[in-house]
Amino acid sequence: MHVIVVGCGRVGSELAMRLSSEGHSTVVIDKNAASFRRLSDQFTGSIVEGLGFDREHLEAAGIAHADALAAVTSGDNSNILTARIAKETYDVPKVVARIYDPRRAEIYQRLGISTVATVTWTTEQAMRRIFANQALPDWTEPNGQFVLLERGIPSQMSGKRYASLEEIAGVKPMLITRGTHTKLFSTDLVAHEGDILHVIVDRSAIAALDKSLTSTGV
Repeated sequence: MHVIVVGCGRVGSELAMRLSSEGHSTVVIDKNAASFRRLSDQFTGSIVEGLGFDREHLEAAGIAHADALAAVTSGDNSNILTARIAKETYDVPKVVARIYDPRRAEIYQRLGISTVATVTWTTEQAMRRIFANQALPDWTEPNGQFVLLERGIPSQMSGKRYASLEEIAGVKPMLITRGTHTKLFSTDLVAHEGDILHVIVDRSAIAALDKSLTSTGV
């Protein structure tokens, strides 16, 4: 994957190093050249000095073919502006923004921008949102048959009820995270693009779950 990280502070540099170490094409954008010193010699990606919401700088970072973008500067407005440009202008499939004001989260979630509040932010959470449908299980029971997974909700499910997920044998939805709020699963809930589904699945049913999530019939 080609991933752009906007902001090379503690979080951005850690995320960029993690992506790079896992073999992903990674570009870091920061307006302060000194910030790139946080990247170790093991970083195999590239850097762009500039602003994350400047289209010239985004294009220099390869946003035209980016698979994901994480906006993790210290400013909410900069992060959201960057995320919206990535989502709405360049149609980047996976966009995540770090925010300081959790009250804004649901608004951005409706725009298809996954958000993580700064008080709960970790690099692992960013990775899970970028790789929502490829993440390793959160938990596996001792016999290894059942696992707890996170799955991002794609745009084609938006506006549809989650009810049919309970009809899949071996699948038990548990929680829905929307912005900074998490709710117990209910068949009455309507899917929003950017929702995160937390589901316990029999390993043999993972393929059926993923097929259901990516189809338009849910």
